[in-house]
Amino acid sequence: MFRTLKAAFLFPVLALGLLAAPAAQADTPAPVQVIQKLSESVMTAVNNDPAIKSGDPQKVMELVETTVLPFVDFRHMTASAVGRYWRQATPEQQKDLQQQFKLLLIHTYSGAVSQIRNQKIDYLPFRAAPDATNVVVRTRVMNNGEPIQLDYRLVKVGSDWKITDVNVMGIWLVDNYRGVFAQEIGQKGINGLIQTLETRNKQLAHGGQGQG
Repeated sequence: MFRTLKAAFLFPVLALGLLAAPAAQADTPAPVQVIQKLSESVMTAVNNDPAIKSGDPQKVMELVETTVLPFVDFRHMTASAVGRYWRQATPEQQKDLQQQFKLLLIHTYSGAVSQIRNQKIDYLPFRAAPDATNVVVRTRVMNNGEPIQLDYRLVKVGSDWKITDVNVMGIWLVDNYRGVFAQEIGQKGINGLIQTLETRNKQLAHGGQGQG
């Protein structure tokens, strides 16, 4: 099922963006500051740990758990990926879906980190109303002189901005999963999707890292 997704392509580019050197801007809007802070935090962690730089799965998982996930509204991201079926899921099913989806993304991301080099990230002009609570931060990652579209959707949660989706070259990650998840639930139900995710994560944990 997941081989039909473009995650194997999306995550290396996402990893490049998170480890690129942010371009400094004066009077940077708060959502852009979040992406800059995340990039700097991940880059610092990788540069200080050769095991992470080499793509060690356990180390990368620890990195994502401690450094990346605090910037992400993962419940919102999972609910959006599951779509209309989220409200039909029991609290326990929602918990399982969130955990397995998180593991899927972490496993895929771990296979991308070894491809990281010192790319540059340019921030496009930020456009949003002053009172907006749902915004998009648009960036371009310069990789060997070629610009790669990498945009982030963020929502305001209390006083914080959290990432809820990532767009790589016109493909929104959550939207990409939503159609596949809907097909899986339609055929096997919510528990069937959870089981499929669990099976895929076990495969990834035993040598299939980086294959979305």
